[in-house]
Amino acid sequence: MAKDCSFDVVSEFDRQELVNAVDQVKRDISARFDLKDSGAQVDLEADKAITITASDDMKIRNIYDILQSKLVKRNLSIKILDPQTPEHALGGNVRQVYNLKKGLTQELAKKITADIKDSKIKVQASIQGDQVRVSGKDKDDLQAVIQLLRGNEDKYDYPLQFTNYR
Repeated sequence: MAKDCSFDVVSEFDRQELVNAVDQVKRDISARFDLKDSGAQVDLEADKAITITASDDMKIRNIYDILQSKLVKRNLSIKILDPQTPEHALGGNVRQVYNLKKGLTQELAKKITADIKDSKIKVQASIQGDQVRVSGKDKDDLQAVIQLLRGNEDKYDYPLQFTNYR
């Protein structure tokens, strides 16, 4: 009897790399002449959100660009950032919150399983909490599913990783 092979489709990020990226952004803010004494701040709030506070929108955009570059250098996807609407803070400052996306939503998991079933590849996809388990008899079919999902990654608006490959 042939043994089934499987892998999990997840959406996660490395917490330590995120902490390091935010720390580098803080160092860059203290070193850049246009941001040095502006009172701009970047805070990471318990793996839930990154908050940028600055005196105006231009400084927030500059800090966001720095944050994006630091995330990319640390192999973190920019898709983990979910920007909220900017709000006014105390002292005439502007605050921008970026929620962090972790785990697949039920709608996204359903969309992924539907795409896998529509592809007619001989695998089974099942939703297990905030991940999707894909199993099949042939490893080549699993590789084809991974290629399919990587090709459609722009459509999902979430960073996808493939773990637990057996």
